[in-house]
Amino acid sequence: MGVSAGGKKRVGLYPGTFDPVTLGHLDIIKRAVKLVDHLVIGVATNPSKGPMFSLEERRDMLLRESAPLAQGRATIEVKAFDTLLVKFAEEIGAGVIIRGLRAVSDFEYEFQMVAMNQRLNTEIETVFLMADPRHQAIASRLVKEIALLGGDIAPFTPPSVAEALVKRCKELKR
Repeated sequence: MGVSAGGKKRVGLYPGTFDPVTLGHLDIIKRAVKLVDHLVIGVATNPSKGPMFSLEERRDMLLRESAPLAQGRATIEVKAFDTLLVKFAEEIGAGVIIRGLRAVSDFEYEFQMVAMNQRLNTEIETVFLMADPRHQAIASRLVKEIALLGGDIAPFTPPSVAEALVKRCKELKR
């Protein structure tokens, strides 16, 4: 992908908790790298969500799983952040925040977020990518719940992530 008309690299930010990374997340990343020159995947630290995987584990999973998706399109970087999303976008020079929408129920929350972010910085646009219909029902929260109850999560995550999640669930049950 070339550089934008003004000669500047187009930097996009795809933020999330990614606990764990799912096929839905990877689908959004695969499509986001077509829109920007450099994609920063922002891993939110958000301890209030009680993540199952540590920040480092989530970063490593994202690096491993997203690397092949960027080839020949954009560069990808995975960075942790614990600040306001707009502030993080400003720090990394992102002109666009990329969000995935699974269903209409996601829209209301995202709509409010965009309105607030626009008030904080009018130079940063938000772009919504609709989830592939095959991945619309996938939510990390539900994947964790299925795994904790011994269900098959193979259809929802990459194999290495499924393996790590099953292992973590066994550790938690001890």
